Amino acid sequence: MTERLYEHLDAHTTLIDCRLYRPQLAACYLVADGDQLALIDCGTRHSVPQILEAIAAIGARPEQVRWIIPTHVHLDHAGGAGVLMQHCPNATLVTHPRGVPHLIDPSKLQAGASAVYGEAAFARDFGALEPVPKARTLAATDGERLALGGRELLFVHTPGHANHHGCILDTTSGYLFTGDTFGLGYRELAQPSPFLVATTTPVAFDPDAWLSTLEHLLSLDPQAVCLTHYGCYPQPAALAPMLRESIEAHRRIALEEEPRGEEGRDQRLREAVGQLLVETAAAHTGLPRETVHEVLAGDITLNAQGLAVWLARRAKRRAS
Repeated sequence: MTERLYEHLDAHTTLIDCRLYRPQLAACYLVADGDQLALIDCGTRHSVPQILEAIAAIGARPEQVRWIIPTHVHLDHAGGAGVLMQHCPNATLVTHPRGVPHLIDPSKLQAGASAVYGEAAFARDFGALEPVPKARTLAATDGERLALGGRELLFVHTPGHANHHGCILDTTSGYLFTGDTFGLGYRELAQPSPFLVATTTPVAFDPDAWLSTLEHLLSLDPQAVCLTHYGCYPQPAALAPMLRESIEAHRRIALEEEPRGEEGRDQRLREAVGQLLVETAAAHTGLPRETVHEVLAGDITLNAQGLAVWLARRAKRRAS
């Protein structure tokens, strides 16, 4: 395994590059204490080899993995869970109660993703999902505390990006593993300082819940946030205003679109989200717009789709 596939954040915490689509797009995190390990997020089935190599690189074995903790069941965070559980016979899978059933029986996740991406692209990028035995799962309550060697991992319910999302605080290091709740922070755009944007991926964007979640997370006084997309950033309280503004900006785009007809809506949302993300990132980094667009192209599409779903949900509520 080459060094660039993982990096040690401290003596107990390792970032592993899941190698989804491109380098430094998706990460998972290995936490070690005593003779026990925890994995927070786990990428796709194709990420499992580098996870196992990272475990070996710290002188440990898969049998020492005590917890496998997807922050939520989107495939870039949990697609590899079933395969990884087969390699880690002593592990318990922990996630939000709304997510557990989808990992015990991932057939709906796989069918839905295959329909969206196409079967060939799904197999190439994610790989088949394997079920997790129900007896080896734990539906984490809000505030659930998981012992890991001599430390505790605190599982906090964090709606806003997804209603089955949880974040995990290592109460010893102060690292807060945020999945998608602290937004996207790609390293290509982290110049001269971190650049964070909201990810409004379908289907459960909830701006009010998300803003409340951010306040709750900051009240835990984390020392750093460890983003799945991508990397570890100190001083989260200083970064939070940027993410708040991004959430609000996406809300504004959706509400400005709401009175218009549905015809052409998807294209208008893509254009508005693209303009927002590219302009703000280019202004922050000084990079050419074309370079920024290349980094964010996939997220522009997903964010626009998520806003369309949010508007459809609002319309359905008004009609009921």
